[in-house]
Amino acid sequence: MTTKQNNYCVILAGGKGRRLWPCSRDRHPKQFIDFFGVGRTQLQQTFDRFANILPKENIYINTSCDYLDLVREQLPEVAADHIMAEPIHRNTAPSIAWAVHRIMMFDPKANIIISPSDHNIVNDDAFFRNIKEGLSFVEKNDAILTMGVSPTRPEPGYGYIQKGVYTGNGDIYKVQAFTEKPDREFAQMFMDSKEWYWNTGLFLSNTNYLRQCLYGFLPSVLRAGEMGGKITTIEDEEAFIHDNFPRYPNISLDHGILEKSENVYVMKCDFGWADLGTWHGVYESLSKREGDNVVIDSDVILEDAANNIIKLSKGKLGVINGLDGYIIAEKDNVLLICKKEDSSALVRKYVNEVQIKKEKNLIEKPLPTPPKEGSSKFDRGGIALLNEASLY
Repeated sequence: MTTKQNNYCVILAGGKGRRLWPCSRDRHPKQFIDFFGVGRTQLQQTFDRFANILPKENIYINTSCDYLDLVREQLPEVAADHIMAEPIHRNTAPSIAWAVHRIMMFDPKANIIISPSDHNIVNDDAFFRNIKEGLSFVEKNDAILTMGVSPTRPEPGYGYIQKGVYTGNGDIYKVQAFTEKPDREFAQMFMDSKEWYWNTGLFLSNTNYLRQCLYGFLPSVLRAGEMGGKITTIEDEEAFIHDNFPRYPNISLDHGILEKSENVYVMKCDFGWADLGTWHGVYESLSKREGDNVVIDSDVILEDAANNIIKLSKGKLGVINGLDGYIIAEKDNVLLICKKEDSSALVRKYVNEVQIKKEKNLIEKPLPTPPKEGSSKFDRGGIALLNEASLY
């Protein structure tokens, strides 16, 4: 555990998790699911990881009002004033602006780690070492430090960071450029060049500098409240946020701050990483069975099937023949079968189509009653028989 008491972490847990649909739904998204059947949800595992680095009282959770009860249920050890529940969904820049304000009310000299709630870290020891080095760097420098890892495949669904001039500190470089979700050809070029890293979404800064950046690029929502003398307590802050948070633009930290700031750096990290927010990310991060299939806490019989990722509900048996490179994911009232390659874009497309053409329950939550026997290829009774011919 780090010894400095002015190091803090904010875990971002307000996303809707639609890239893992249909197992992740708007009203119960992926960060609150024990996706792998290990006894802890992704949010809980992320909290546990940082609790080994920082005092538990230095960990904050940012979420949506829609998920406040889920956070309280899953992390009862987190104090009420360490949970920031937004009244409306916004992207990461407004979330972080609020988190920085909250922490600086208690510690104006804080260093901060911003972390997603749905990532897999393979090597905890290397992760702790990289975080410790990163905190030391941002404590001594007015900078935003991103954590990058070398690509293992040309993944179009991730963001990429190009390293620039070497700083002379460990494996830390000035950032040359950011690129969000390139097409596969460019992703391959980035991978081959050895100059580009995956953007893990983890970044560190001291709060004074980060606040300057946020005030420079975002509307002065909280600053206006401070100058007007409206925010002097946690209660004042939450009331002000409730009334004024919708004024923030729906913009990510990457677009709002990182791509516009001068002092942005990247650390080449070696802790092993996967974004568990995508089916392909989950596939890459887990050990493979025969035929390079990944079966997640599911009961299946496989024949002449390879390179698939399969996630079925408890009590269901899947019999799968002749499929190569597919996602087979089922949860209550939805069965998804699609090619695994570039699946982030495909799943996003299908979610949008279902929202337009079908019932909202198919996106938000399971239907309250099961389908009748024989009404679909995957009945409530518990057996699916899938082969190549059944997909067309």
